[in-house]
Amino acid sequence: MDLAFMGRTFLTLIEGVPLLLELAGLSLSIGAVFALLLATMRLSGVGVLDWTAQSYIFVFRGTPLLVQIFLIYYGLGQFRPALQEVGLWWFFREPFYCAVFALTLNTAAYAAEIFRGGLLSVPHGQIEAAKACGMSRLQRFRRITLPIAVRQALPAYGNEIILMVKATSLASVITLMEVTGLAHRLIAQSFRAVEVFVVAGAIYLFINFAVTRAILVIEWRLSPHLRQAPEGEAPMKPAPAHARGA
Repeated sequence: MDLAFMGRTFLTLIEGVPLLLELAGLSLSIGAVFALLLATMRLSGVGVLDWTAQSYIFVFRGTPLLVQIFLIYYGLGQFRPALQEVGLWWFFREPFYCAVFALTLNTAAYAAEIFRGGLLSVPHGQIEAAKACGMSRLQRFRRITLPIAVRQALPAYGNEIILMVKATSLASVITLMEVTGLAHRLIAQSFRAVEVFVVAGAIYLFINFAVTRAILVIEWRLSPHLRQAPEGEAPMKPAPAHARGA
């Protein structure tokens, strides 16, 4: 291991981090909106919508992401005249847009089932209590259903975020120079694969460590029962027996 070379490698590969974060951020943001739509379709009770969402989820969860990237970038390029006629060639000729599109479609399929599980985990009794309090459907969703569903789905969705950060490395196969793409280019120049990939792995590890810590903080903020009483504050004591009606 040449530590001096690894230091220079780090400075080279770190230049690909902004592109990595842009790919992950865009795909996760757009994919979350699409996933919520798919989850709503699954829970709608309408057969056509449910079947359509199930078919989409089955296809994109059952095929490799690498194959999906190839089909979108190389496969759709064979239909260039048709895409030019409908004004979409400007989108599918750019590797960045194709990578974001593929990552978005893939993460939406996984996140849809995560969101659906979170929505189904909301206790029915709390929804009935909200109805008894006179809350409208929108108020119930905003105050009861959504906070509980997010809290229940967050650990699983946190894993999906980490997987998508790592999945951005596949964008290097369509010429994008993020961390892995820069690593491949540096290996071709130096023929020192071990040091380069060790540094690349360390960069991904650090990013995912930061993501994990952020998810834990959000989960703690959304879970009042996980919080301890402030330091110096005495814990709440039970009421006297006579006050409890004993």
